[in-house]
Amino acid sequence: MTWQLTEDVEEFRRAADDCLTRDPVGSTALLTVSETVRRHGPHAYGNAEPARFGWWRDGNANGDGNANANGGHVAGAFVQTPPLPPLLGPMAEPLARALARTLRAAGIGLSGVRGGEAHTYAFADEWAGAQGWTVDARLRLFRLGSLTPQRPAPPGAARRATSADVPLAAAWMRAFAADIGDSSDADQTGNVSRRIADGCLYLWETDGQPVSMAARSPLLAGQSRVSPVYTPSGLRGRGYAGAVTAAVSRDALDAGAEQVLLFADLANPTSNALYERLGYHPLADFVDLDFS
Repeated sequence: MTWQLTEDVEEFRRAADDCLTRDPVGSTALLTVSETVRRHGPHAYGNAEPARFGWWRDGNANGDGNANANGGHVAGAFVQTPPLPPLLGPMAEPLARALARTLRAAGIGLSGVRGGEAHTYAFADEWAGAQGWTVDARLRLFRLGSLTPQRPAPPGAARRATSADVPLAAAWMRAFAADIGDSSDADQTGNVSRRIADGCLYLWETDGQPVSMAARSPLLAGQSRVSPVYTPSGLRGRGYAGAVTAAVSRDALDAGAEQVLLFADLANPTSNALYERLGYHPLADFVDLDFS
């Protein structure tokens, strides 16, 4: 079998939903990105080119020994919102290598690739050769166990953001992107407005002034992912980030999330330790790779 590529998110979700929901934790980014495109269009992330999707059917037979009507079991999937690199879902290394060949044959240029370690390295080796890529970031996926808010809590309280908070939250979202090395400076107004409309963006407020922000994805396949968490540099080290992360995590649980997830940069031991104190436990490591 081979990779199937499409710009039609509905076609992708019809084909790949069973694969994505079998492992909603490993596929968390694919689920949230494709759902955002589904709800808000192929340019939802400000991308000039439409979002791109793909899946691999392995051709395995079903229980009665015959291939199913869709041609087999979906064993891998990816999403991409150009010019950002593709996000790879869980897949075997040979599938990742085959995907690199398929995208190259389709004339698609890439600046890098993102996903779980082993198969993402395999993709990069196939695309650029063993010496043709570098690690841009190492991330760890965490899952919430028992939520343990910090005690004592910092001064202030959490509240849901409203439409009046869009300018501030959009500026903070751009600052967060810069902090993690995203130099695009894309307008975040639409992104923030959607999160606020979904009731998924929280602020920690002290003396009537917002001092920290955290958001989560809408509930999907039983999971919700916290991202981003941001405190302006002059206000860090006061417990605000932990407090607002606990608040948005509680909101996800109250919304019915069976699994609350977040990614943390392994280069930032302070944030990793904070999330573990709140009750998050490490699950798996991911990488962002750049092609030289």
